[in-house]
Amino acid sequence: MSIKNICCIGAGYVGGPTMTMIAAKCPDIIVNVVDINKNRIAAWNDKNVDKLPIYEPGLSDLVAKTRNKNLFFSTEVEQAIQAADMIFISVNTPTKTYGVGKGMAADLKYIELCARQIAAVATTDKIIVEKSTLPVRTAEALKRILDNTGNGVNFEILSNPEFLAEGTAVSDLLNPDRVLIGGEETESGRLAQQALVDVYANWVPKERILTTNVWSSELSKLTANAFLAQRVSSINSLSELCEVTEADVGEVAKAIGSDSRIGPKFLKASVGFGGSCFQKDILNLVYIAQSYGLKEVADYWEQVIIMNDHQKRRFAKKIVETLFNTVSGKKIAVLGWAFKKDTNDTRESAAIYVVDYLLNEQAEVVVYDPKVNAEQIYADLDYLNTRSGEDNRKLLNVVNDHQLAFEDSHAAAILTEWDEFKSFDWNTLYEKMLKPAFLFDGRMILDHEELERIGFEMYTIGRG
Repeated sequence: MSIKNICCIGAGYVGGPTMTMIAAKCPDIIVNVVDINKNRIAAWNDKNVDKLPIYEPGLSDLVAKTRNKNLFFSTEVEQAIQAADMIFISVNTPTKTYGVGKGMAADLKYIELCARQIAAVATTDKIIVEKSTLPVRTAEALKRILDNTGNGVNFEILSNPEFLAEGTAVSDLLNPDRVLIGGEETESGRLAQQALVDVYANWVPKERILTTNVWSSELSKLTANAFLAQRVSSINSLSELCEVTEADVGEVAKAIGSDSRIGPKFLKASVGFGGSCFQKDILNLVYIAQSYGLKEVADYWEQVIIMNDHQKRRFAKKIVETLFNTVSGKKIAVLGWAFKKDTNDTRESAAIYVVDYLLNEQAEVVVYDPKVNAEQIYADLDYLNTRSGEDNRKLLNVVNDHQLAFEDSHAAAILTEWDEFKSFDWNTLYEKMLKPAFLFDGRMILDHEELERIGFEMYTIGRG
């Protein structure tokens, strides 16, 4: 089965970059990325590729090379479905905010809407690929919807979870650790699997393309994110212990990471993990375990979230305590709003919750982030619904020049590990601040001793 036309429903952080890479590496395949969000599609089609809706190093160059050649962005969803041999579903699967499973289960309404639209439009056989992160056995529900249309079309369901990391998406797609493809253990299922294997084989070594059954593939994505988040929460729990015992969490992390059985990755203490995947996927895993009556399993994984929330709260609380137990009316510079460097994604960013805590204490916060605009920052705070939008805009200011954030500030907090922060003229910034000048490094990216020599009173996670 040779794939000549691919449609991807969803032009977000996964769909956009993934389809761009497929288009770049498979010039004989037409790739249509469709979305009902007109503004998002307009941004993908902007002549200035620096204005793409997603910031990822290297992505704009790939889009410029492929767009309107074999890569197209459009709101013509039904037309793209009809033309496609293979349809990727890459829509949002947020945590439910209502009903059964509220706060834990994945909300699959967008997935179901996609399935019903495909079923209504398709008149030829299609391979449907789950690209969104989904609960185990979602493919079964998709299959039931698609197979009951009565129009005689055959649908094969594949699970192809994404393992790219935001900020390194292009390099992850170009050189993945593995590509996982789950399919039904039938002859037609294996043919569909092979069709997708052949697409990736245009640039991915075949030994890195793993095939499994659908259920193993769906569960592997959830558990991969859970394991990574678990390591972050584990080192963060030790950071608090280090602070009270006068140990150094950086030295502890280096020591344990030198053990080949453990390894050094994801052992950097921080103010906490964010992003669209870790928390959502762990909560989903907890809900699935609870649904099957596996209380101890659910409790185990829920603790990862509890520790992450605790780390954000205690960092914000430390700022207040250090500034003589009050930040009311005090100006605090916040460096970074994105949940990690090299992305403009702010979903579940630790900065949102730290700043929310400070605003509740009546601090005057000034935010600088090189890639996140003011509209997004205010939207993130408004979504929490802790204060009115008017109060958020009264207490928080967003600046485009980091030096403005430091003028007459009492303290600064680093909440995203942007590389440019390391190259700031910290001597000059120190002179702009009120004395004593406090610096809270929630991402451990600066030279602790050098900044103390300049005169900063430093607080760095995990140092006694």
